[in-house]
Amino acid sequence: MSSETDHDRLLRANLMRVFNERDAARRDAAIAELFVADPLMYEPDNVVEGRAAISAVAGHLLEQFGPRFRFTPVGTAVGHHGLAVLRWEAGPEGGPVTVTGWDAAHILDGRIARLWVLLGPPAA
Repeated sequence: MSSETDHDRLLRANLMRVFNERDAARRDAAIAELFVADPLMYEPDNVVEGRAAISAVAGHLLEQFGPRFRFTPVGTAVGHHGLAVLRWEAGPEGGPVTVTGWDAAHILDGRIARLWVLLGPPAA
């Protein structure tokens, strides 16, 4: 891992440019920049293998929850020694938070190699 990795920039870019991006070509370009060639993403009930599959999951989530659904970072990502964590919340833009969670990432040479999506309760 590069000691120069900006964990906050990397995980925020993943949230905003991948999981909030509705244009598939732009999302794919972001994934190519932010992830290693063969990444894995661990969801609570699924393991997603590869860039194309991660893009498909992100696109499906956005379609499933509607045009106003957005992920919003909460606070600043922290990390060291190849691990970074960012808290987030999601829901309709301008509406109530419907889900909260954390992204935990294994960072390799400044890119996401493994991503764990941890879900929390809706904000109280």
